Amino acid sequence: MLIYLDNCCFNRPYDDQTHAKVFLETQAKLNIQENILIGRYKLVWSYILQYENDQNPYINHQQEIRKWKQVASVWVAASANIIAKANEYQSYGIHAKDALHCACAASVNADYLLTTDKQLITAAQKIPVLNVINPLTFIQEETSR
Repeated sequence: MLIYLDNCCFNRPYDDQTHAKVFLETQAKLNIQENILIGRYKLVWSYILQYENDQNPYINHQQEIRKWKQVASVWVAASANIIAKANEYQSYGIHAKDALHCACAASVNADYLLTTDKQLITAAQKIPVLNVINPLTFIQEETSR
């Protein structure tokens, strides 16, 4: 199974863990990463992930997240097709960077794009070729199979 985690998802462990939802999403994300490390899932890394991570003002967070680039099985580079697809996705109400994440995930036929961004999850329901869900929802769906 090919999984794309967006920047919100990668940064979830650095958010305030006193909120139950944040804590549970963090645990789900960490479980997913464990499954990536043991080979149950394959990770996608993209140029937009790299760009956003490089903008992170917390250098230690940036360095820890960057390590996942080496773990990724698939790398998505910028291309005219991705830009065109991202422009199309923006017409669904998806913000520019989020649209690039969606386009990158769709370009490699990722099974899931995982995010903690509720607005992205709602807007991306209009994209038929992409399953954009919360990491907690992903864990619930996977354990019910």
